[in-house]
Amino acid sequence: MAFPSSMLLFLLCLFLSTSSSLAKSKPAPKQIVLPIYKDASTLQYLTQIKQRTPLVPVQLTVDLGGRSLWTDCEHGYISTSIRPGGCATIQCRLAQASKNCDKCNPDFPIGPGCTNASTCWRFPENTVTRSASGGELASDIITINSTDGKSRGDVVIVPQFLFFCALTTIVDGLAKGVTGMAGLGRTKISFPVQLASALKLKRKFGLCLSSSTTSNGVVIFGDEPYNFPTSSNNSSFLTYTSLILNKVNTELRILKGEASAEYFIAVKSIKIRNRTVKLNTTLLQINKEGYGGTKISTVNPYTVLETSIYNAVIKAFVNELKNVTRVPSVAPFGACFSSKNLRSNRVGPAVPAIDLVMEENGVVWRMYGANTMVRVNKDVLCLGFVDGGEPTFINSVVIGGHQLEDNLLTFDLDKSRLGFRRTTCENYRIISSV
Repeated sequence: MAFPSSMLLFLLCLFLSTSSSLAKSKPAPKQIVLPIYKDASTLQYLTQIKQRTPLVPVQLTVDLGGRSLWTDCEHGYISTSIRPGGCATIQCRLAQASKNCDKCNPDFPIGPGCTNASTCWRFPENTVTRSASGGELASDIITINSTDGKSRGDVVIVPQFLFFCALTTIVDGLAKGVTGMAGLGRTKISFPVQLASALKLKRKFGLCLSSSTTSNGVVIFGDEPYNFPTSSNNSSFLTYTSLILNKVNTELRILKGEASAEYFIAVKSIKIRNRTVKLNTTLLQINKEGYGGTKISTVNPYTVLETSIYNAVIKAFVNELKNVTRVPSVAPFGACFSSKNLRSNRVGPAVPAIDLVMEENGVVWRMYGANTMVRVNKDVLCLGFVDGGEPTFINSVVIGGHQLEDNLLTFDLDKSRLGFRRTTCENYRIISSV
């Protein structure tokens, strides 16, 4: 029997509400916080939770559009509290895996339910390498820090957090020590949705990536305000735009019939120094096959553009920097400049601002030099945009990590809107390790 979406959300809340072991005498947490660190070698954004019984630190790559938590269970996963999701269960339906039930394969003994007659499985994906493998749905304990928005709170235990057990092979390509990915995407079992259901938080989170590899950024689950070390860095005065749902799953084509878990915004044009870049604007729309549009990503280190858009942006940007010496390109970038005659200001190298102009009410996401330029050595700065390929490239614009850094982004899942403003993300001081 098919369950309506509202019923599934109710069941998730019921399932996870029993999993919060906060003492009744303690007030419910207002926010949950996870530190995020930038790995210098891979430029991936990493976080850590504790999972299992006994608790074990688990390093994860943060995937903004990921569908769920997944981790390697093939080697070294030992826990007395792990439970199989089970086929045709509420949990299996929530994970949109109820059609993927089969007898346990003795050659694939990675999950806790391999002694059962059937298992609930789907394809957890390594979105860094765009690889996937079969994985079994399970639940286990996780711990994570709470906060009241002003000071560090208690360690919160969620005993039945749903995740997928994956093969060791799909960990390849992740940063050293990482054994899985933390998905923050638009699904019923992503991190923000599960935490909201278990701990009665708002279905909202703030993401702030630090540009430093030595100081942490943060993701904050729950309602605003998100208070940063200085009063000027709180979440007031955000600019808002709508989040667009891509009805086609373009991340993993074998999972047909599902909506994308990724976050899209409706960009209608690109401006450089307030001049509109000439490009094929139809590529900025999502077509019926799910191609095109503008996606926000934490697994792409730099913004990726479809080839014709990339060429148009490079041409316009170079034209605005006629008085700056251009130097040979440094892969993967196509437009590089001598830094000797480029001064800097409080928002980075003094280069023309790049604006993403939204379809609604002329909202503009302005990117200054700190987010558009990448220093590849002491003498060379490059425009941090990458050529993604011809129109067969899935999304025409993918806003990558470098362009997101030192911006507070708030994702309101109930109102389906994105808030953004430039700020300073490093050293969110109430964080401590769980």
